[in-house]
Amino acid sequence: MQATTLALVGATGGAGTTRTAVELAALGARDGRDVAVVDAAFTTQGLSEYVSGRIGTDLTTLITDETGASLSAAAYPIAAGGGHTGTAGDAGGDGDAPDLPGRADAIPARAPFERVARAKTAEAARKLERRIDEAATSYDAVIVDAAPVGSNEAVAGVTAADRTAAVYPATTHGRDALQRLRGRVADVGAGVDRSIAVARGDDGENADGGAESDADVRLPPTDPAVASAPTAATGDREYVRAVAAAFEDAFDATVGLEFEEPGLVDRLTP
Repeated sequence: MQATTLALVGATGGAGTTRTAVELAALGARDGRDVAVVDAAFTTQGLSEYVSGRIGTDLTTLITDETGASLSAAAYPIAAGGGHTGTAGDAGGDGDAPDLPGRADAIPARAPFERVARAKTAEAARKLERRIDEAATSYDAVIVDAAPVGSNEAVAGVTAADRTAAVYPATTHGRDALQRLRGRVADVGAGVDRSIAVARGDDGENADGGAESDADVRLPPTDPAVASAPTAATGDREYVRAVAAAFEDAFDATVGLEFEEPGLVDRLTP
C-alpha cells in the first residue's frame, strides 16, 4: 500500500467517522493486514466504545504522563460486536476480537477531564504526531479518527497523515459541512484527498442523492449501534462491499477478499 496513514475526519459531529474507522480496520485485518485506529477525538472518546473490558493506559496517558512508554501499552483489540468499556474486567471479555488473518487494534482515548485538557495542548499534539508515526512503523495501515478540525489533536492527525478523507452524512447539511471542512483543513496546510458519504436509513427527506454522487465512496445504511460493529469482519452484503471499496480507495490497495454476488434479498437488504 502506498498510503499507510489515513486521517479520517468527520465533517460534522455524528457523521459516523469512528464507526467507519472501525469497519475499515476490521476489513483490513480480514484481508490479512495489521491495522490500528488512533483516537484523535479526545472530547468524545467514542473509539473506546469499541474496546471490550477495562482500558488502563490510554493514548492521552502516552502523550502526557507516560511519554516513554511503548505505543503497544495503549493498543487494544477491536471487539467483535462492539463492547462497552467499564471500570473493571479484562480486555477480551465477552467481546473477544474476531479471529482474523490480520490485527485490528484501537488506540483509544479514555481519560478524565483533567488529563484530556493536558492532552489538548499544542505540545501534546506534537507528541501525538510522533505516536502516529510510531504506529506507522508497527502496522500495515493506520487510521486516525479525528473530529472536525478545530482542536490541536485533530490538526495533529491531519498533518501527520499521508492522506485525509472526509466522512460526511449523505444529506444537504452534510454536503455543506464537507465544504466547510475543506476550508478548515486547507487552513492548517493540508487537503481533503478523498470523501466518504455515509447514508442513514432514517435520513428520509433529508437524504441528498447529489451529496452521495459527489463522494468518492458511498456507504449504504447499516445498523448504527456499537454492538453491531464491526460488520466488515465477517459480512458480505452491500455495506461490507462498500467498506472494501473505501479501503481500496483510501489506501491505494487491492483487497483480496471475494464476496458472493448478491441475490435479490441481499440487494433489497443492505
